[in-house]
Amino acid sequence: MKRVAIVGAGITGLSAMHYLLKDGADLTVDLYEASDRAGGKVNTHIRDGYTIELGPESYLARKEIMTELAHEVGLGDTLVRNQTGQAYIYAKNKLSPVPKGTMLGVPMELSPLLTTDLVSWTGKLRAGFDFIKPAMPLYKDISVGEFFRARFGNDLLEHMIEPLLAGVYGTDIDKLSLMSTYPNFKETEQEYGSLMKGLMASKKNQPKAQKTKTGAFLQFKGGLQSFIDRLVSENEKRGGQIHFNFDVTAIEKTEDGYLLTADGGTHHYDEVIVTTPHFQYKRWFKDKEFEYFKHMEATSVATVVMAFDAEQVKNTIEGTGFVISRNMDTSITACTWTNKKWEHSTPEGKALLRAYVGRPGDFIVQEKSDEDIVRLAREDLDKIMELDGEPEFTIVTRMMNAMPNYFVGHKYIIDEIQAYVEKNYPGLHLIGASHYAVGLPDCVQTAKNTAEKILNK
Repeated sequence: MKRVAIVGAGITGLSAMHYLLKDGADLTVDLYEASDRAGGKVNTHIRDGYTIELGPESYLARKEIMTELAHEVGLGDTLVRNQTGQAYIYAKNKLSPVPKGTMLGVPMELSPLLTTDLVSWTGKLRAGFDFIKPAMPLYKDISVGEFFRARFGNDLLEHMIEPLLAGVYGTDIDKLSLMSTYPNFKETEQEYGSLMKGLMASKKNQPKAQKTKTGAFLQFKGGLQSFIDRLVSENEKRGGQIHFNFDVTAIEKTEDGYLLTADGGTHHYDEVIVTTPHFQYKRWFKDKEFEYFKHMEATSVATVVMAFDAEQVKNTIEGTGFVISRNMDTSITACTWTNKKWEHSTPEGKALLRAYVGRPGDFIVQEKSDEDIVRLAREDLDKIMELDGEPEFTIVTRMMNAMPNYFVGHKYIIDEIQAYVEKNYPGLHLIGASHYAVGLPDCVQTAKNTAEKILNK
């Protein structure tokens, strides 16, 4: 019987265990988690009728792998889609709607670009050069900022694209790798010679069903933690062993597999899947080929939840929240009007706000107290919205080094490391957000691919 160890009980590790065990394969699977809970960054707080996400809030509905997994574990009927509503960008000291007909702030048609007040007429004229400017030479990699600045100029980049992209990866867009994040934009530009021409063509060719006006995100009525908890219970029903408070201190390659040491006990495995953040690798692997992970940066972020009586929040805007241009002097980077976006999250007569703190290069999350972070967030919100009185309660959640930075060249370095591991560490699988996957569905997909690789050996 093949023995498999998984290190880390976040969504990647739990999904890998599910896919290994779901078809009754002749396997022994042990999952080791250093903390006392499963889920990693996923953490749902339930109190007084509120369902509050302290970490990730939801996932992109178009990435169907997670929805498929939800149905496999019996939670498909608890999925809820976000309320359709306008998202906003805070730029030039005011809230402006994210123009319709854009993808992550990138125009897919002309009318949104021409009518938005986010971009000046000079900026609109410069953005129009995309139609005549030849495609950039296809180098191995460039930054997201360099690519979009060359296509559209600074104005559109700073006020429409950057606010929407920066929060996804928590990385300065002038360092963020295009080929690790949005290679499809480069491929479109190469094919059509113009990014907007290509996006217009793709939108025109979409099936009508995809043009239906529905929310782009999915959640669970019981919060994302309900999904994590169901994965745990289903994995244990199928014979998986999940060991909490077990810190893996050594992973040693042998002639026929690996010796894994956790809390003083050593066990032999044929395959090992490591899903932890890359900072942990230096504890187990000394090869110079892993040197990249010692220097790979990550951004620390925090969420600030504020609960109010509904009449305290003077917000008549029908929308889901806003992101903030980096040109604005704020500590927060975005805010979700949670009660408007997720009806199930908030009791009747209440309002729930969730602000995000933590930009690349600042140290607010590391250095400020919870009280200071709440104060800074409230000061910023008071510039943008009208709030009356103090909140019913606040919750600050810090996620230290939570968002690995994919700097220019990241994908190719990771490709080389993965090739080295495959050759020199057969049966070892390093996966998770530090490599290729950032969003929850991406982590699930990587877990499934890895499980299938093991099962097909």
